[in-house]
Amino acid sequence: MKKHNFSAGPCILPQEVFTKSAEAILDFNGSGLSLLEISHRSKDFVAVMDEARAIVKRLMNLGDDYEVLYLGGGASLQFAMVPFNLMKSENGKAAYLDTGTWAAGAIKEAKKFGTVDILGSSQESNYSFIPKEYTADSSYDYFHCTSNNTIYGTQMKEFPKVDTLMVCDMSSDIFSRVVDYSQFDLIYAGAQKNMGPAGVTLVVVKKSILGQTGRDIPSILDYEQHISKESMYNTPPVFPVYATLLTLQHLENNGGIAAAEARNTAKAALLYGEIDRNPLFETFCVPEDRSVMNISFKLLDESKKEAFESAWKAAGISGLNGHRSLGGYRASMYNALPLESVEVLVNVMKSL
Repeated sequence: MKKHNFSAGPCILPQEVFTKSAEAILDFNGSGLSLLEISHRSKDFVAVMDEARAIVKRLMNLGDDYEVLYLGGGASLQFAMVPFNLMKSENGKAAYLDTGTWAAGAIKEAKKFGTVDILGSSQESNYSFIPKEYTADSSYDYFHCTSNNTIYGTQMKEFPKVDTLMVCDMSSDIFSRVVDYSQFDLIYAGAQKNMGPAGVTLVVVKKSILGQTGRDIPSILDYEQHISKESMYNTPPVFPVYATLLTLQHLENNGGIAAAEARNTAKAALLYGEIDRNPLFETFCVPEDRSVMNISFKLLDESKKEAFESAWKAAGISGLNGHRSLGGYRASMYNALPLESVEVLVNVMKSL
């Protein structure tokens, strides 16, 4: 039976990425060696890293004033690396938007480096909306936001104009919609939610903003050190970088971000349409801030729970359970999820 993977991460990937990755594990580029055993300094892998960095700038339409890095430690390490590299050592101050669990985690780490002002928070409403009508002036070293919230199913539809550096955690919706990436000074994203397997984190940073904090930054946490070594200051996560490259090539070869956005919009419209039509279901968040990537919803009639869960499992649906902190259900509809899978889920919901 075909499986319909709605997992929030690690995510669904294009089938050709699995095929090409499997081939590379057995024999990479006809070398007789596995991708898992070649040197990261070899000509073949240097070419992979170079193209993996270049394709990001092509997709984002960014110039040479930006640098692309592939790092370890997940997006959670970036919660500390961002303030380490951008918050001044004396009287450092940053502004944050609190829109969910991961934004709160970033705030917690930043407070260890200096003053953090929370310009808006929806915590008291269980993160059911995106705060608006705030400003970040030049007194802040940077402003940090999270573009999409996987647990609560909210997404920033617009980004603010700020008078300081803008940093964004795009882990769960990167490359899913057309965005003016040049408005950001630093973007980071764990690959495992929309662009590759777990084990690598993408960082896109404007080079001119670095080296101005007065901090003595440990080399492994210093963006400038990683840039100087072309994202290979230490041994990179070779396999995740390669699989991410394959995923981005698939995106580029299938209409790019604009085409992905059209497909994602159609999938979201189909599922939200059924939730709004069907009195048995309801989303956790306000309609204007609904995420296109992660649709968190609840069943209003508990007597139907067993029938619903049996039906979606029988239909080959996987990964639909909501996050433990929120409950309910969560349909994560990343770039590679086909419309067919959403149609299967909607038909199950109609059948109750």
